[in-house]
Amino acid sequence: MKIFSKIQIVLIVLLVGAAFLFGSMWTELRLLKQGKGQQAVEQVEKPEAGGVVEVSVDDDPVLGDKDALVTIIEFSDYECPFCKRHFDEVFSQLKEKYIDTGKVKLVYRDLPLGFHDPMATKEAVAANCAREQGGDEKYFEYHDEIFERTISNGNGLNDQDLETIAGVVGLNLGEFGNCLEDESQEAEVKKDLADAAEVGATGTPTFFIGKSSDGEIIEGEKLVGAQPFSAFEAVINKYLE
Repeated sequence: MKIFSKIQIVLIVLLVGAAFLFGSMWTELRLLKQGKGQQAVEQVEKPEAGGVVEVSVDDDPVLGDKDALVTIIEFSDYECPFCKRHFDEVFSQLKEKYIDTGKVKLVYRDLPLGFHDPMATKEAVAANCAREQGGDEKYFEYHDEIFERTISNGNGLNDQDLETIAGVVGLNLGEFGNCLEDESQEAEVKKDLADAAEVGATGTPTFFIGKSSDGEIIEGEKLVGAQPFSAFEAVINKYLE
């Protein structure tokens, strides 16, 4: 039976390690090519909370009583899987317990992430175009339809889907199509992006929760990620006291 020398054993170990490293790099490269690399990065990030920041509600759509005691400002991306998770698992609970009862109002602001474009920005513009025709109520009808239909990660919907949703929520399709081409709509989305960067909202979803004010600025406590309903309860109830 052949006995390997120490040098041969070391060489074998090095070769095995090199093969493993090459395989890992090849897998990562494949994920990046498939657009999944960033998703993997997002998934290992832990949600965080804390810090009070001055945040503008701007002139963005509002869901709930405009005189509600507490305001939630949400910076979100229609193609973000964690934003969809929030919509699927928490949004309806927030709406039932706090928004529909007049205690909280939600201000929705756009933060389409670059690796989810162009569709994330297109969806943001499309929702704003729904608002152009039907105000905040129609905006949130369109908002709900996007999140219910998308599979996220930049590939959830296409241009035809946006028109289909417009028909479902009762928009004039001719006016809707013209609005999609209006450069001012994308400029509005870019303003939200700039405001998000200014207040430290770099990922989605990011929420700021605080007492409502007479002006456009609230002092909001930052809550980041697809957190459970209990996390929102803890912050909201503090400001309702």
